[in-house]
Amino acid sequence: MDLQCSAQVVIRCDLCETAGVQMLCDFCHVNLCIACIGKHVSDGYEKHKVVPFKVQKSTLIYPRCTMHPTKSCDLQCKECNISVCSFCSESKQHEEHDLVHLSEIFAAKKVFIENDETELEKYISSTYRTIVIEIEAQMARLHGDYEKLTEFVTERGKQWHRAIERVTKEMVVEINEMKGRHQSILKQQLDEIGMIQSLIDETLLTMKKIKESNDVSMALEYTSRVKEFKKSPKVQISLPTFSPQYIDSEQVHKLFGSLSPLLAKREADSYRLLNPEATVKALLEEPKLISSINTGCKNLCSVTCLSEEEIWTSSGVSGLMQCFNTQSSLETSVKAKSREFPSDITLTSDGDLLYSDWKTKTVNILKNKKIKEVIRLHGWIPNNMCVTSSGDLLVTMYSDDKTQSKVVRYSGSTEKETIQFDDEGKPLYSGNKFTKYISENRNLDICVSDYGAGAVVVVNQAGKLMFRYTGHISTIKIDPFKPRGITTNSHYQILASDYENHCIHILDQDGHFLRYVDNVTTPYGLCVNKSDYLFVAENYTGNVKKIKYIKY
Repeated sequence: MDLQCSAQVVIRCDLCETAGVQMLCDFCHVNLCIACIGKHVSDGYEKHKVVPFKVQKSTLIYPRCTMHPTKSCDLQCKECNISVCSFCSESKQHEEHDLVHLSEIFAAKKVFIENDETELEKYISSTYRTIVIEIEAQMARLHGDYEKLTEFVTERGKQWHRAIERVTKEMVVEINEMKGRHQSILKQQLDEIGMIQSLIDETLLTMKKIKESNDVSMALEYTSRVKEFKKSPKVQISLPTFSPQYIDSEQVHKLFGSLSPLLAKREADSYRLLNPEATVKALLEEPKLISSINTGCKNLCSVTCLSEEEIWTSSGVSGLMQCFNTQSSLETSVKAKSREFPSDITLTSDGDLLYSDWKTKTVNILKNKKIKEVIRLHGWIPNNMCVTSSGDLLVTMYSDDKTQSKVVRYSGSTEKETIQFDDEGKPLYSGNKFTKYISENRNLDICVSDYGAGAVVVVNQAGKLMFRYTGHISTIKIDPFKPRGITTNSHYQILASDYENHCIHILDQDGHFLRYVDNVTTPYGLCVNKSDYLFVAENYTGNVKKIKYIKY
């Protein structure tokens, strides 16, 4: 409530503090009653301007001169950078100095302050609100993210335990086998000694008979076997021993694995990215074609950036997923396990290829040249995908009967969130199998190009609808807006391919149209690299065009 305009409050004179205010010194901004006017202006100061209370704050209040207290400073000396009165300006101290009237400086300062106010309220404050949302989202995911890391390390420990148990069991089996062989050798020795002892007993009996007999022939036939029996059949067996290796804790830690350090990097001047005027100025009036990569595949559907100079593509005819460099050289080629064309491709933060397979209702990963199933759906068919800044996977999908569509967030193979309806319970996306490419913006908004609905549908990270973009009114673009591919850049801008009109729409984060990129034919899948170069998969030509559309 403005107290000066309220009928509920009586404004008192600043001098007597009893009578109601009737007048105002517009220079000093002092409230006065009629009786106190003379007292206020009696100091001889020439700038006093008493006006009715309703006519107020129309006169500038200049600072008092320190050298001439009865004078006000209405000039600024540029050389001395101080305020001066008319007496000071005529002195030798400021002779030939450049003097500027304070009203001009005041007016310029007001404009400067208004610009700062606009910048703070409209852009900087908005950025801080976005940062708060991002930080709160990170905090909300913090427990889960660290839980995943803990689970991974724990699983690594279990793997080691299993490996140690396996080695232990193998060694115990080996010991038991050695024990068996040892027993066999000892038994063999016992049997052999038993036979020798029987022979010795027989020999002793023969010797006794000869001694007791007078038969010369028996004595002549006797042959000594003592030398033979002196040869011991005993075999020396050494018991096996276990020689443990020295356990070096540092070596164990190195073999077990390591944690990357926790890095916190401050981003400076990020507020300029939310300034729509700055982002529009950053766009080139005429986008430039940098290069064209010939994939040799018709019906090219998707493209995703592996690095500054490498891309992955997928085709809807050959079913091939191929990696090219920007010189059009093929580096890797792979086919889906089902031998059908993939619905979409994307890359993990580690650079591993993910692809969705409509035939098997799965999402799969190509890792170390081997394809492994990550997600298997039931009752739903995976469509398009993107990996978020947090490492989650967003998948658009449609029901088996092709009547419903939704977006599902996964952490690994675990479903974390489903986005399907707005606040009124109405479907956010058209219920059909048409492509619904998806991308996460830098402000964590989830952007879907809904071909069936002819719209770009953007929700925030909580799944709340932010806006729908259904195209830009233009006499040049005559066919209905039917978006295919979608991507976002470092300026929070959204880029959507317009297949029918052979162009790309560039929007700001709030869904306002900024510009077209026109030098493309049948654009389908889109992606941008870290330098914000745009890669466009041309469906009909099979080419991927690299385009510069931002000035830097």
